[in-house]
Amino acid sequence: MSKYHSTRKKVKEKSNQPHYAWRGIGCVMMILIPIISYAAGVETVKFAISNRMALPYELLGYPRFPNLFYQSNGLMMLLAPIAKTQHFYAYFLAGVFYTILLGSTLSMFYAIMYRMIRPSQYGPLDAPPPKVKVKPYKR
Repeated sequence: MSKYHSTRKKVKEKSNQPHYAWRGIGCVMMILIPIISYAAGVETVKFAISNRMALPYELLGYPRFPNLFYQSNGLMMLLAPIAKTQHFYAYFLAGVFYTILLGSTLSMFYAIMYRMIRPSQYGPLDAPPPKVKVKPYKR
């Protein structure tokens, strides 16, 4: 070995994947947000109907499927809960609206929180950014 041999400490590489707790929270949110949204949509439509607010008549009533669906026993067995739900289209549309609203609100919240507590941009082996003052170009 030479006189100038140096030993470098091995730097532990960071994983590009998020922390396992965040993955768990994301999985729970994927289940909870649609459930909460559909429940809020049902309550919103019930409130609108009870207070005689104007709703499109196409969204009200029982859903109607194409005739081909009614000829298939398997499809109708799967779609029976939907076919028996009055005002299903209105509930579904309000649920989609609330899903978008909740999802975008939570995304903004996570973005703001990440911005506040994000990790350092530079690692331990990075050189500091150059401090260069550029003069405006004049001809």
